Amino acid sequence: MNIFVAKLSSNTTDDDLNELFGQFGEVSSAKVIIDRETGFSKKFGFVEMPNEEDAFQAIEQLDETEFDGSEIVVKKARPREDRGDNNRRFNSRY
Repeated sequence: MNIFVAKLSSNTTDDDLNELFGQFGEVSSAKVIIDRETGFSKKFGFVEMPNEEDAFQAIEQLDETEFDGSEIVVKKARPREDRGDNNRRFNSRY
């Protein structure tokens, strides 16, 4: 299951996320998203856990808890097609 983690501290690393979620089971990947232009954290990331039961337990236990100095938000990630078209630049008439 892919998990979305928001409101991360700017100091949180991939390894930090891996360690945090690893308390609940196997972590396939943990990635803090970095802005390409600035090189700074965008303060959100994604964690992949192969066992759905472990993933739901992690979400339940970690959502709205303090981690690395920030109160994080943890949710099941939505597939890209469910996120809406936030990048639409033109009116639908064109």
